[in-house]
Amino acid sequence: MSEEKLSDFLKTGKDWSRLRTSVLGVYVVKLPPYRSAPARLVVELNPVDETGAPTKRRGLVLRSSGELEEFRKLFSDEKLPKLLGMLDSVNPKGEGGKRRKEEGVVEL
Repeated sequence: MSEEKLSDFLKTGKDWSRLRTSVLGVYVVKLPPYRSAPARLVVELNPVDETGAPTKRRGLVLRSSGELEEFRKLFSDEKLPKLLGMLDSVNPKGEGGKRRKEEGVVEL
């Protein structure tokens, strides 16, 4: 991945636009400025369907490597799969929504 390409995306990309990477389901999203915080880039993890399109409107947003470590701890908890299995059994089955078009690809 090129830092130059990311820097250019931060400067010229539209707010909330999504940039694909070479890893399916991993995107770079440009967040708009908010209060005193400047515009910034974040990583979005969003599973893809068989066509390579994101399956969710918004995925899991990671703002730093520290956040990634925090989520790794949560994902590795042995009780999480059990809880999700219980939710699978009580929730009604749903259908996926419409897909949105993305911008170019960032090679990782």
